[in-house]
Amino acid sequence: MTSLQTQESLASTLPTNLPATFMKEITADFNSERELGRSVFGIVYKGVLPETEGNRMIAVKRLAENSPVPAGKTFEAEVTNLMALKHRNVVELVSFCHEAQKKVVQHNGRYVIVDVIESCLCYKYLPKGSLDKHLYADTTSMNWNTRFKIINGICHGLHFLHKELDGPLVHMNLVPSSIWLDDNWVPKIADFGLSRLFGQEQTRMYTVNVKGYNGYMAPEYLYRGEISTMSDIYSLGMLILEITTGEKNCGYSEDRSARNFVTNVHENWNTNEKIIHKYPSLDANGLQQVNACIVIGLKCVEADRNKRPSIVDIVQKLNGKRVPIFDQASTSQKQ
Repeated sequence: MTSLQTQESLASTLPTNLPATFMKEITADFNSERELGRSVFGIVYKGVLPETEGNRMIAVKRLAENSPVPAGKTFEAEVTNLMALKHRNVVELVSFCHEAQKKVVQHNGRYVIVDVIESCLCYKYLPKGSLDKHLYADTTSMNWNTRFKIINGICHGLHFLHKELDGPLVHMNLVPSSIWLDDNWVPKIADFGLSRLFGQEQTRMYTVNVKGYNGYMAPEYLYRGEISTMSDIYSLGMLILEITTGEKNCGYSEDRSARNFVTNVHENWNTNEKIIHKYPSLDANGLQQVNACIVIGLKCVEADRNKRPSIVDIVQKLNGKRVPIFDQASTSQKQ
């Protein structure tokens, strides 16, 4: 059996609801050396299953202690629903842990015992880790074909979440660390169900209050609390621009929607000379793809959400079709 087949059989053999002691065992008590990445919602660890499970690996996201997770049965029901979601470009959720633990804490100068919920989400392990570990590398390690493949995959994954379920699942945290990569550079969206698990308003409070996510939040989401699929489209546009240009989106406290980054791309990536300088071995088709991705990215980050394309428009544009919304010049500029 190949390693891929071994990983594929994971979901069918691992229990759905795992005990907290097992989570600690397979992550070496959540050892920092096992850390794979972190997000606003918690830290991801490499979990090594015991020999009886074939020494396979899973990715264990330990949710932050104060995460606004729902109570027992509601949590289990929501996670079970998320485990049913299957798509090539969405990380597979294979099991979970949700268990009350006794913990000694200090309160008003005294030590007291409180119940703390240990909540973990277990995903299929992807060896290349998250996109942010590769995104800003030189183009020899991640050439244009690979970058275009990643953009395409992310868009198809988001199409699944927005258009192929009973109702749209708004991600609300689409950033490089929430895109995981398999051995073949196939991107898979992680953290895709946390907005449904925590509730949209609680998720918004988390993302807005964590400075590390400056640069990916749509203005209407950040400042007015307006949540829609267009919030995800704004984040997607930032990702597309970063993947295409190889330049880092440096949102900061005075520019939390990264309008300066958008202006920079708008002004500096409007000629073929710039593109060829970045990707000297591009053929005509590749040049057309880069130009299309710049156009798509800039339309996605329009400050006015009504001017942004839908995920359907974006997928059609990537497939080379003419989509009217992209014929309108982008007005993305410094706000």
